[in-house]
Order: sequence, then C-alpha cells, then structure tokens
Amino acid sequence: MVNTDAPSEQLTPTTEIPPIVAKLRATFASGHTKPIEWRRAQLRGLRRMLTEERAVFEQALKEDLGKSSAEAHTTELGFVVGEIDHMLKNLKSWLRPRRVSVPMALAPAKARTIREPLGTVLIISPWNYPINLSLAPLIGAIAAGNSALIKPSELSPATSAALAELIPRYLDRDAIAVVEGGVPESTALLEEHFDHIFYTGNSTVARIVMSAAVEHLTPVTLELGGKSPVVVEPGVNLATTARRLAWGKFTNAGQTCVAPDYVLAIGDTAQALQRELAAAITEMFGEDPAKSADYGRIVNERHFDRLTELLDSGTVVTGGRYTRDQLYIEPTVLGDVGPEAAVMAEEIFGPILPVIGVPDLDAAISFINERDKPLALYAFTESDSTKRRLTTETSSGGLAFGLPIAHLAVPDLPFGGVGESGMGAYHAAASIDTFSHTKSILDKSLAMDTMRVAYAPIGEFKEKILRKML
Repeated sequence: MVNTDAPSEQLTPTTEIPPIVAKLRATFASGHTKPIEWRRAQLRGLRRMLTEERAVFEQALKEDLGKSSAEAHTTELGFVVGEIDHMLKNLKSWLRPRRVSVPMALAPAKARTIREPLGTVLIISPWNYPINLSLAPLIGAIAAGNSALIKPSELSPATSAALAELIPRYLDRDAIAVVEGGVPESTALLEEHFDHIFYTGNSTVARIVMSAAVEHLTPVTLELGGKSPVVVEPGVNLATTARRLAWGKFTNAGQTCVAPDYVLAIGDTAQALQRELAAAITEMFGEDPAKSADYGRIVNERHFDRLTELLDSGTVVTGGRYTRDQLYIEPTVLGDVGPEAAVMAEEIFGPILPVIGVPDLDAAISFINERDKPLALYAFTESDSTKRRLTTETSSGGLAFGLPIAHLAVPDLPFGGVGESGMGAYHAAASIDTFSHTKSILDKSLAMDTMRVAYAPIGEFKEKILRKML
C-alpha cells in the first residue's frame, strides 16, 4: 500500500467551484432545506448509504489506511450510524422553540428562542478518519437545515472518491455536494462565501482557514489536535491500564487526534507499566504485528519518514521495527524520554508512545500546564482527590478517567478543543448549536400600551415607577 502525498490529478476543476457553491446557496435561499421532513429524509438517506455501501467504504478504508473491517465499523461506519440514529431520535426536541421569562417592566409579553439554519456550510475533513470526520459534522449541518459542501482529504483518495460517488446517489444533489482535490481546490473553496466553515486538521492549516474566513466574517469551528497526556498513578491495576492504553494509542496505528500522546508515570510506576504495555501489545497484535489483521498502516511516506525519525528519542522498550514500502511501523513504547526530546516537540500522530517518569501529581500537573492545552487529557487513578485536581487545575478539550478516546462515543458529550487544540464543539445537540443561529424573539401585544411609563417626558412620578421596575 503506497499512498502519495498529493492526488495525481485535479479531481474537481477549480473553475467549477463557484457555480457549485452558488447552486448550494440558491437551494438554501429557496427554503428547500428548512422543513424538518427534508432534514429527516437526508439523515435517513445518509444512513442507507453507510449500510448499503458498507463493503465499498470498508475497501476504501483498507486501501487508504489498512483498516480492518472491524475497525472500519467501530470507528467509522457504525459510529456515524449511531450518531444518525441519536440525531433522528432527538431532533424534534432539540429544534423545539424555548420559552423564556419576561421581566416585569415589559409585561405582559412573550419571549422565546428558535433555531434557524446558518445557510451554506463548508466541511473540510482530514484523512485519518475520512468517513467519520466528513459525515459526523454533516449530520449536524443537515439536522440544522443547512446546505453543505464537503471537501474530503486528498490523502485518503479511495475514501474521498467513494464519498464523491455515493453521496449524490443518496442525498439531495441540489443541497449537498462534494469537492475533491488538494491545496488548489481548498484554496478556491476558501475564496467563496460560506455561512460557516467546519475544519478538522492541524493548527497550521487552521490559521489559513481562519484568515480566509475573516474576508466574509464567517464563523469557524476548528477541530485540531495536540499532545494528549496520560497520567498514571501508583496503585492502579497496571495490566488493565496498559491494555486500555494500547487500545487507545494503537487504534488506526496511532493516527487519532485524541490518541494518548505520552504517559506521565508517577513515582515508581514507569518500569512496571512499560512491561505491561509490551505484554498488552503482544496480546492484541501478536509477536509480529505486521501480520495482524487488526493493525493499520501509516497514511503515506511523508508521515512515515517523520515518525521513524522520532524513534531514537528514547530507549525502545518494545517495537521499533518498520518497513517503508509497506508503510508499517510497529507499535512502539519508548522509555528514558526527556522533556526536550524530538518526540515531545509535536503531536506524534503515529504508533509511538513515550513514557516519562515524574515524582508526583504536582509535577505531572505542572508538566501539562507548561504546554499547549491538549484536545484530551487522560488519567488512570483510584483517587477522587486526583480526579478533582485534574478537573480543576488543568484545561483540555476533554477529560477522561480510566479509558482513553472513548469519550467520543458518548453522543451527548460535546466534542471539541480549547486554545491550540481547537474552538467550538459538535456531536448531538452541540452540532445543532454549531450549525444554527439561536434567534431571540419578543412578542408584545399592541392591545394595551403598558410602555407609556417609559416614554418621555419622564417626570418625578414616572421615574419612581421605573426605578422600582428596573
């Protein structure tokens, strides 16, 4: 499997992008996407696509990332189907107008908020979970009543092609479109006027997206990444901890934005944890993970070369082998890693897990807080005090105790970052918030003019009344 860094040809001519966007904007302006019946129909169509074309998507994910059918289901296809089902079940209640109270000075009157769609939205998705991270945001965009354009990553070309071919078959072509391509196509898209841009990827491109959005004052959601730390305290079950860490880290060969990036092992836990991690990796992937049907591959040669250069950042505890023509890097644990090592300089985004010893929880918290706010923070501890301290003394997009990456599978937990790890959130009701405007409405009858006390001229008597009312 060799996945090059750029598409071999321009898949959507840039000259076609303005008319595509214009068509989507015209569809939205017509009111076509606003009825809840349309929204439900599109969500059901999306669900049918994922179930009826399952084999096509599984093969594409295999080609792009070496994903097994089981991993394709649990992290991509089944995950998105679950999101759709949850949205369909709750959509009516999430869209229901909300009554709010009116202050005495304005009574009698009624006030409420309603959700209205933003318009035409752009979703730029990454290569590591190319179905999940394209379609999960689309669920929210559709549910909120928008028209939408998806730009899949050119680094997962098989999946991009599958989405481009199948989405028009199952969804409304006038309201939902796919543009394929790389930098030229993305650049052309960002020159267009959208009502919201949803970008998942790295912080470098996120800054480009934000700069482009300024031109039209377009709001953005940025789902980025960062070095998600893991705190392991003495006294926990290290065998269970290691298995859960190995699962969270080496799913998708570590190419997960919320994968454990490094471990802060408190006290004397580092050596024992490293032994358990080695055992857990063997238990999951066998003596030779290259032969495991459950272990993926690196997306392309550029990322492969970047990752292999990090392998000498510490002592290899287990793993360390790689094969470039197969884009294979063995699940690797590094010990004796210093804070200034190359592997600690940037998000790893691959199957390398550094373990760093720290003397106590204070040192772990300081280590975390001296760096950019991560997308996720994990801790393995039996201490309620430790949980409280990590909750109140650190900042991260998400926080999970005892299990990494799985907080994404809780539909009603908003998912998003903070600071360098992103802005905004989505999933379930949070997606409705992201892709909607909450309009405030005040309704006061003209039958009785109770506002006369506020009209000029304001004498002493009126002023007394106003001071009591306000």
